[in-house]
Amino acid sequence: QVQLVESGGGLVQAGGSLRLSCVASGRAVSTKPMAWFRQAPGKEREFVAGINRSGGSTYYTDSVKGRSIISRDSAKNTVYLQMNSLKPEDTAVYYCALRDRSSPTSIYYRPLEFDYWGQGTQVAVSS
Repeated sequence: QVQLVESGGGLVQAGGSLRLSCVASGRAVSTKPMAWFRQAPGKEREFVAGINRSGGSTYYTDSVKGRSIISRDSAKNTVYLQMNSLKPEDTAVYYCALRDRSSPTSIYYRPLEFDYWGQGTQVAVSS
């Protein structure tokens, strides 16, 4: 079994920054594809950023591209999401996700492609 625990959310003013962390525990997870999603009230869960097994490839949804950086520290089984220049529309619950099944490609961005999820961390951006 794999457990994912997010932290780092909070209330921040527009233009501010936050760094979200996701610690994975359980079986060997340091080489699994991972991603961040978010879900705002009344909206579907949407992909934010993803990182491949080695950490050498990253990808972002257009709305956060250039403002966010996803990274991973395999020794700590941790994935980070650094978010800068935050906007009110970034307000959502942010979820960490891990893909445990076979991963023939490096790019995964749909919720059904991931096997484990964290409990979420709230990000609120005030204008």
